[in-house]
Parts: sequence; C-alpha cells; structure tokens
Amino acid sequence: MFQEIAAQIAFSDSFPYLVTVLGITSTVGIFGWRWWKQKNTYKSLQSLPSPKRHWLLGNIPQVLAAVKEKKFFQLLFDWSQQLGPMYVYWTGNPVLVLTKPKVIEDTIVNGMRDGSLIRSQRASKAWNDISGPILLGQNGSEWQYRRKAWNPEFSSSGLSKYVEIISQACEQVIEKIQSAASPKEVQVDPLFVELTMRVISCLVLGIPVDRNIASHEGQPLDVLKVYEAMSIVGYRFLRVATGEKIWMKYLPTKNSQDYWAARRYLEEFITPRVDLALQMREQNHTDLTQVSPLFQESMLVKIAAKEPKYNRETLIAEVIELLIAGTDTTAHTLSFAIAELTLNQRVFQQAQAVVDQAWESQGCINAESLKELNYIRAIIKETLRLYSVASGSTSLEAQRDTVIEGTVIPRGTKIFWSMLAAGRDPEVYSHPDEFLPERWLEKNKESTVLPMIDFGSGSHRCLGEHLSMLEATMMLALLLYYFDWELVNGRSSLEQLQQNLLIYPPDRMPVRFRLRK
Repeated sequence: MFQEIAAQIAFSDSFPYLVTVLGITSTVGIFGWRWWKQKNTYKSLQSLPSPKRHWLLGNIPQVLAAVKEKKFFQLLFDWSQQLGPMYVYWTGNPVLVLTKPKVIEDTIVNGMRDGSLIRSQRASKAWNDISGPILLGQNGSEWQYRRKAWNPEFSSSGLSKYVEIISQACEQVIEKIQSAASPKEVQVDPLFVELTMRVISCLVLGIPVDRNIASHEGQPLDVLKVYEAMSIVGYRFLRVATGEKIWMKYLPTKNSQDYWAARRYLEEFITPRVDLALQMREQNHTDLTQVSPLFQESMLVKIAAKEPKYNRETLIAEVIELLIAGTDTTAHTLSFAIAELTLNQRVFQQAQAVVDQAWESQGCINAESLKELNYIRAIIKETLRLYSVASGSTSLEAQRDTVIEGTVIPRGTKIFWSMLAAGRDPEVYSHPDEFLPERWLEKNKESTVLPMIDFGSGSHRCLGEHLSMLEATMMLALLLYYFDWELVNGRSSLEQLQQNLLIYPPDRMPVRFRLRK
C-alpha cells in the first residue's frame, strides 16, 4: 500500500515535467513536419526569389506588421522591386506573387476556366465572414449563378437609365465645393465617398441621392456611419485574408468589439429593406402602395423578384458586399486622378479643352456628351494603372499542380499579385512613371495591346466596372468644367498612401479650388 502511494506521489511530482516534455516534442514535431512539407511538397518553388525570412516563422512577421501599419500593398510592391516579376513569400504555406500584367491576366483567366485555380479558401472564408455567403467568396456554378443574376443590372445598357441619378449626385458635389468658404479648400476624398455611396445606395437599395428626400423603406443613409462600419469590416477582411484566425473575433478585444458593432449597424440599416423586397416578392407587388417608385425599381427588389434562390441572409450579405465594392473603389480613384491632374498641367489643360468642347456641343454633361469624353476615360484608366486601389485584395489557390512561366506550381500554393508593380512594368507600359492618358486612346497603337486588368479578369471581373467608369468620367468632367485646382499638400498626398481593404490617401486629399472664369 505504501509503495502504491509513493508511486502516485512520484508520478504526481513528475507529471508537469512529463507534460512539458510532451509539449515540446509535439511542437518540434509540428514544425518539423511543416519544414519537411515545404521542402518536399513545394520543392519547385525553392528556386524562385524570396524575401529574407525567419527560420521558423517565415515571412509572417513582415506581413502582419505591414497589415497593422496599413501598408500591405506597399510591402508587395517593394518585394516586387527587389525580387523581380515572380517571387514567393512564406506564411506557413507559400504565396506566389506575380507582377507581369499579361501573366496575371492569363493566369486568372485560364486557371479559373480550366478549374486549376479557385478563390483561395482563406480569401473565401474572409469574404464570407463579413456577413454570410457573398458574391466574391464563391466558385464554380454557384458563382456563375450569382454573376448571371446581377450582370444585367450592371451592364452598360442596364446602367443607361441611371445617368440622370448619377448626374444629380455629381451636381451635389459641385454645389458643395461652390458653397465652401474662399479659397474653397476641400478634402475631396470624403466628398467622393459620399458621391459613390449615394449612387450605389440609390441603385441597389432605392435610397434617394438627395439627402433632403426621406426614405420610408428603412433608416436614412448616414454616409459617415455606414462608411465607418464598412471600413471596420473591410479591415477585418484584410487581416483574416493575410493570416488572422476567424475565431479571434470572439476575443474581448477592441478590434472584435468594433467589428461586431459595425456588423450590427450595417445589418440594421439593410435588413428592413431586404425584408420589404422579400415581402414584395411573396405578395407579387400587391397592396404595397406606400413603397416609393425608386425602391420598386431598385436592384434589390428586381433580384429578389426574379431569383427565388436568394433568401434574407444572402441578400443582406450581397448588399453589404456591393456597398463596399461600389464606394471606395471609384471614390479613391477620383481622388488620385485629381492629384495627378494637378501635377501634370499639360494633361489638365487638354482635359479641360475636351470637356469645354463637349459642353459647348450639348449644353451640359449628359448621356450624349459622355460619348465625346474618351480622353477623360483615358485619364481614369491611367490613374488606375498607377494607383490600382484594389491591389492585393484577393487571391487564388492551385487546385492541382500547374505551370506558370515555366515553373511548376504545386497544389495548395496561394497565388497573389501586385497590381502596383504590374502597372509600372516598363516592358508593357512605356515611360511607366509618367502620367500619359494618351496611351489608352484608340488612335494610339499601343492601346490595342495594353492590358486593363484593374477590374480583374475572366469570370470574376468586377461587376461594377461600367458603373465606376460612368461615375468617374461624369464627376471628373464636371470638376474640370467648373474649377481649376491645386493640391494643398502637394505630391505628399500621393506618397503616404495606406491600405484598409483598398488603397486610400490618409490625408483625405485636401484640394484648393478656384472657379474658372
């Protein structure tokens, strides 16, 4: 008996040491297995350039630090400058980064067509973590179904009926600038955010662009609150897509508290309108005379009516994604275009001449005069080349071994790209650091071969491409007609860019406007 007690005491004393040894052994085993997997499974990638990495953590510390500092896009660009057109960084599994425009386009189009590449599981989880299964997080037939449902609404012909609404929203921006105290110093980025949010909210949710007109179908649009909530949700996507675990949103941290508050606010803003659209579907639009004509014609009501697969959860998720995708992208691009025009007076003066001529022939900027503004559209394309606001916001994953530029890319490899590096490729874009809209004009031979992949490629190309170009062209044309301007902070407004989900100017792009004579 005493021997048994002594044995138990001895085991009890040694138990913590045993646990420690087992823990260390397990940890070593896990990292050893991961090292073996990287060395053997991804052997073909070892020959590619790679940034200097920690022997145990790989490049995780650099990536996490860049995301925290909101400079992830800059990190990819810097690595591209150092390592060349195709390189690998390591965050557990390898991430292949491409920087050649044509290689990026061919890889996306061909890979998704033949099924060798899909949206990476991490990116899909990050998108769907925003609020249920949404548009950008899908693959295969489910994605094709969603794209087929929404594509007619965002086609160039489908958007033609919204020109008047977009014009009204743009005129409101002009009025705000005109009413600003002399010398009319204005932060333009928030103005453009309000413009694009009012337009996408009107088209999708039927909310009037005129803030003085009430929207009886739900809460009024509070641009600042909605935008703040979207920014919080978008930043969470970036963190999860680059390695943060989804379960961390349940920890009692400020990031988690902000995230849940943002999600609640967005859902409270959207849900009444989704419920009403579903009610209209069930009642076949009867006995709903209190519903405004604008809401009845909204994309939400149309999609709910014609696509019975959509339910409450998926419609809420789709609307959140469309608000995110339809606001910052165009708004920040406009801000960067404003800045580049200031720094390139030759282009500025030529653009004003083009707008003046279009205005003289039509008496305003309308659907007809827009046809004469190819040079303004070229300015937008050139801005996107240099400042692809969505640079590095999504990724693909190899479903099977594939070959890219002669290198075998093993199954499970994540594939990323740096649009900032691609847009500055000297082999594709002559004088890549110069702002030359002429390169995109039809009369320029170069324009026939230039890739324009800032809206994506293949089946996942941006649904809102036509809307973005229409908004940006009309807004920029009106600004050119009414004003001259200069940057308050000069070139620094373009040198200290940050990335939430998308790239943006942290100083909000302050501009000093002068009315043209």
